[in-house]
Amino acid sequence: MAKMLDALLQLQSVERQLAHVRGRLKSRQNAVAAQQHRIDQLQEEHKALLERATNRRMSADRHELDLKTREQQVLRLRGTLNTVKTNKEYSAILTQINTLKADNAKIEEEALRIIQEVEAIKATAGEAKAKVEAEEQRMQEIQKTSSEEVARLTKMLEDLTVRRAEAAKAVPTDALAYFDRIAEQYEGEAMAVIEIHGKKPPHDYICGGCYMGLNAEHANALRVRDEIRTCDNCKRILYLEPEAEKARSR
Repeated sequence: MAKMLDALLQLQSVERQLAHVRGRLKSRQNAVAAQQHRIDQLQEEHKALLERATNRRMSADRHELDLKTREQQVLRLRGTLNTVKTNKEYSAILTQINTLKADNAKIEEEALRIIQEVEAIKATAGEAKAKVEAEEQRMQEIQKTSSEEVARLTKMLEDLTVRRAEAAKAVPTDALAYFDRIAEQYEGEAMAVIEIHGKKPPHDYICGGCYMGLNAEHANALRVRDEIRTCDNCKRILYLEPEAEKARSR
């Protein structure tokens, strides 16, 4: 293979490894972020439940205070029964007392219902807290595993970066600039082999990167010249597989 394309393939080999390591590193970092997001959600749910329990408890307290006020009113009215002068006044006060007692029973029932609701919310909040604690424990395990893996991957990334810099020295400046641009676009896959289909001419030529058809001139040119030929569709740098070319020439 021509010198420049051979250098580009050497660079491509390192670039693939770099992309793979970067992907694994990002995956590890995302795992920690995803777990933290889950913990944050559970904590928000727990907080909302506690706030709801507090608000409902306050509502129950208001009902109980209202009930005490009304019970005192009933006692006062009962005290006036002995001082009334006529049956009509007695009957009117008694009606007031009975109405208040009926209302009080409803208020007491509602207060009890709210208290039971508060207890149910607290139980759910307790379950939510247990989930938070379990996920926080899991986070510690993820962080420990991720920390070790991130350190290992970071070292690999540093080593590969040095190797890439060395490989890049053998590539002409213009070719390297184009390679870098396409590698960034395709996660390290800046080059694509020309796949040749068919036992006899005319052969079909396919880009190994995007699998679109290619003109035969790309393959013909690369057989005789050391130059950059790119896929008309995906723009990857094309090359011929040396072993396939040797087999085809036999």
